[in-house]
Amino acid sequence: MNALAATNRNFKLASRLLGLDSKLEQCLLIPFREIKVECTIPKDDGSLATFIGFRVQHDNARGPMKGGIRYHPEVNPDEVNALAQLMTWKTAVANIPYGGAKGGIGCSPSDLSISELERLTRVFTQKIHDLIGIHTDVPAPDMGTNPQTMAWILDEYSKFHGYSPAVVTGKPIDLGGSLGRDAATGRGVLFAAEALLRDHGKSIAGQRFVVQGFGNVGSWAAQLITEQGGKIVAVSDITGAIKNKNGIDIASLLKHVKENRGVKGFHGADSIDPNSILVEDCDVLIPAALGGVINRDNAKDIKAKFIVEAANHPTDPEADEILAKKGVVILPDIYANSGGVTVSYFEWVQNIQGFMWDEERVNTELKAYMNRGFKDVKDMCKTHNCDLRMGAFTLGVNRVARATTLRGWEA
Repeated sequence: MNALAATNRNFKLASRLLGLDSKLEQCLLIPFREIKVECTIPKDDGSLATFIGFRVQHDNARGPMKGGIRYHPEVNPDEVNALAQLMTWKTAVANIPYGGAKGGIGCSPSDLSISELERLTRVFTQKIHDLIGIHTDVPAPDMGTNPQTMAWILDEYSKFHGYSPAVVTGKPIDLGGSLGRDAATGRGVLFAAEALLRDHGKSIAGQRFVVQGFGNVGSWAAQLITEQGGKIVAVSDITGAIKNKNGIDIASLLKHVKENRGVKGFHGADSIDPNSILVEDCDVLIPAALGGVINRDNAKDIKAKFIVEAANHPTDPEADEILAKKGVVILPDIYANSGGVTVSYFEWVQNIQGFMWDEERVNTELKAYMNRGFKDVKDMCKTHNCDLRMGAFTLGVNRVARATTLRGWEA
């Protein structure tokens, strides 16, 4: 099941539990605006190349729309639509005053030079600058983009609208980025895992973790979990997968990855088949890469007792049902990976106020938001007698539905 179908399915299940009428349900489901633009740039060799850019603005009932921009060959309207909708529910679950959006350009960043990426980003910004804004739609980095990408968007947008640091988040610190933003999603995963394990009478210390995806989110989560006494027994990325049942030295692995651009060849662990990473024996599985990796074909072989979804939509609905029957507890993405957008909110607030926080305050506020979010999700689980995924979806959808109704948009 593709990401959009799965997201719509979860939304409709939540809508039924909440008893929303069909008119309001349609209002919440249909995106506010879908944007598709042509981005033609001169390449370094003088030839012209054309790319297609997308921005889907899903909902703004609770505040400005918020969501990342990804550069990836497989960016398509369905994926961007699904991720924009997920952002609407995610910001509502986190209880920050945002709606949801998502964007992207269908390209392979590794095939483009830095100057080509800059030209592409600036052309994309020129095409959408009048549709984004501090109180309208605030982009952020995503797959294939980074703080430098946000710096280019900020600069190009500011040519039209004046210096506007709050128009994007995830910026370099020197341009108004927030301390703690780089680690925020991974740190949020740690706080989410702590809350889940605490609810089951356990702690991070002594638990065995498998991390699928060792990019920004996975590497920070692994590092922070290790600092809390957790044991990372297997890790994978695009280059390969490694395992050490006694625990991987994450500090050494981070150094290896920096020098070799991947986990492959790390001497402190054994190489394993990357396809087996999700079914390795562990207590907690953290999928932190692409969506749809846990499906009906591999769900039956998963040995983890808990799954903390650091990636967007890593578990297909068919797999959800199989894992539920096995008693596996899944902490859903729209709560578990909300640390990034929460600290993006903190960055936006700092930019608007013109007053920057120290990192300790950022991390303390993030922990408070994540703990409060888990409690709110659990309360919805009790109210509707449902699992954590439906608890999160009913929480998010209900908050957006109430805001929409209060504003009178359903009429």
